[in-house]
Amino acid sequence: QVQLVESGGGLVQAGGSLRLSCAASGTIFSINAMGWFRQTPGKQRELVATITYNGNTNYATSTKGRFTISRAKNTVSLQMNSLQPEDTAVYYCNANLREAWYTQSVDHWGQGTQVTVSS
Repeated sequence: QVQLVESGGGLVQAGGSLRLSCAASGTIFSINAMGWFRQTPGKQRELVATITYNGNTNYATSTKGRFTISRAKNTVSLQMNSLQPEDTAVYYCNANLREAWYTQSVDHWGQGTQVTVSS
């Protein structure tokens, strides 16, 4: 069983910063990639940023240059700077991993953490 535990959400004024962290634990053989997605009411979950096992990163156009994703072992962090009201959402941690050498890679999700940016 795999668990993803997120921390670091909250309320911040426009132009401020927040740092999200997510730790993966449990039965993990290998992690292909970890990342962050976000969702607002009535909209689909969207990519924020991802990082692969070898450090390749991918950012949404709206977050590039403001957000920085990093990873250390089974933990992924997201440094968010210059936050804007449109960044308000529930942020979800994602890990694409294998629980054993003989299993397929599967996506796992955290419970979500609220980020609210006031204008």
